[in-house]
Amino acid sequence: MVALPTIIRAMAMGAVPILLASLGEVFSERAGLVNIGLEGIMAVGAFTAFAVGKVTGNLWVGLLAGMAAGVVVNMIYAFCTVTLCSDQVVTSMAINILAPAVALFGYNLFVGSNPDNATGAQMPSIAIPGLSDIPIIGNGLFNQSLLAYLAFLLVPVVWFFFKRFRAGLSFRSVGENPQAAETLGINVVRVKYVACVVCGALAAAGGAFLTICYTPIYTDGIVAGRGFIALATVIFGRWSAVGVMLASLLFGFFDGLNVALQASFQSAPVMFFKMIPYIFTIVALMFFGSKHGGPKANGKPYFRESR
Repeated sequence: MVALPTIIRAMAMGAVPILLASLGEVFSERAGLVNIGLEGIMAVGAFTAFAVGKVTGNLWVGLLAGMAAGVVVNMIYAFCTVTLCSDQVVTSMAINILAPAVALFGYNLFVGSNPDNATGAQMPSIAIPGLSDIPIIGNGLFNQSLLAYLAFLLVPVVWFFFKRFRAGLSFRSVGENPQAAETLGINVVRVKYVACVVCGALAAAGGAFLTICYTPIYTDGIVAGRGFIALATVIFGRWSAVGVMLASLLFGFFDGLNVALQASFQSAPVMFFKMIPYIFTIVALMFFGSKHGGPKANGKPYFRESR
C-alpha cells in the first residue's frame, strides 16, 4: 500500500521548486512578458547552486550564486524581448536550449576527473515543534528545509505586493495596458526589466532547491519538465500568488504520488509512474487553460513610440 504520509512529504517537496518558478513567472507575466524559458533558468540555478555550495561549503552562498546566475541568463531574454522587441516565445525557447547546455558543460568541467565533486550537501530539515507531531500530515508538511518554508512564506508577500503596493499595481497596469501606464508616468521598460530580474532569481531558486534540498547531486535533465509545469501552474492558479500556491501543491501531490508509487511497486515500469504529473498537467490545461486569458498585453512586444 502507498503510505499517505509518504505522499504528503513528497508533495510538499515536489511543490517547492514549482512554486518558486511559478511566482517568478507571475511577476514576468504581470508585466506582460511570457517567459517559457523557466526550464533553462532552473537548470542553470540548479548547477550553480550545487557547484558553489560544494566549493564554499555554504549552501546559502550556493543559493545566492544560483539566483544570480538565473538573473544573468534571464537578462538575455530581457534584452531581446524588451529592448529589441523580439518574439517572447521564440527567445525563451532559445533560453531553454542554451541554458541547460551551458549548465551541463559547466558540470563536466567542474567534476572533471574528480568524482568527489559529483556529490554535494543537503540543507537539513527543520521540524516545527508541535506542528510536526500532527498525525499523518505533520512530518510531511512541517519537517522541511528552511528554503521550503521561505518559499511558502513568500506567497503572502507576493499577494500583498500586487494587491496593496503601488509598485505592484504598476506591474499589473503594465501587463494590462503598457501604453496607458506610460502616460501615467510609469517607466514600462524599467518595470519589465525588474520583472525579468525577479523571475530569473526565483526560477533559479526553484532549480537550486533540487540540488541543495531535494537531492545532493546535479544531473543533466534534473529539472525534468518542472519549468513547463510551473507555466501551467500560473495559468491554473489564475496569475495569483495564492492560486499558484494551491496549484503547486496539487501538482506536487501528483509528483509525490509518482514517487510513492515507484517505491511501492518496484516491479512496475518506472516511466509509467513518471508520466502521472505530466498527464495531469495536460488535463488541467485542457479544462482550465482557455477560460482566462491573463493580462491583456501578455506576450505582446511594447514599442514606446506606438503611443
